[in-house]
Amino acid sequence: MATLFTKIINREIPGRFVYEDDEFVAFLTIAPVTQGHTLVVPRAEIDQWQDVDPGVFGRIMALAQRIGGAVTTAFNADRAGLLIAGLEVPHLHVHVFPAYTLGDFDISGADPNPSPESLDEAQAKIKAALSGP
Repeated sequence: MATLFTKIINREIPGRFVYEDDEFVAFLTIAPVTQGHTLVVPRAEIDQWQDVDPGVFGRIMALAQRIGGAVTTAFNADRAGLLIAGLEVPHLHVHVFPAYTLGDFDISGADPNPSPESLDEAQAKIKAALSGP
């Protein structure tokens, strides 16, 4: 059975994508710790991060680094947070988010009901930052 993320990737469930290629996607989470909280996800259904091929892991981290640069630019943050939790959905995903305090790393405190306008704004800002000047 397809994971929730596979359904988002396949457009069976809506998602706010900020990046896509043949191997990975990046889309906003529906429960952000800060505005701009993005998930970097392989298209392949890989459950545990420690089971991923090292080459794939390197490429997903390179993309997470690029998304991190975009979220810090888009939201004027000094840092980008990066977490791999994997408890919510059994499909590898890297959380990348603008980080302002250590409390931002506590994903249990995520906003369960962000406004659609806030998500739309975050998507637009990140896409603009990724396309660069």
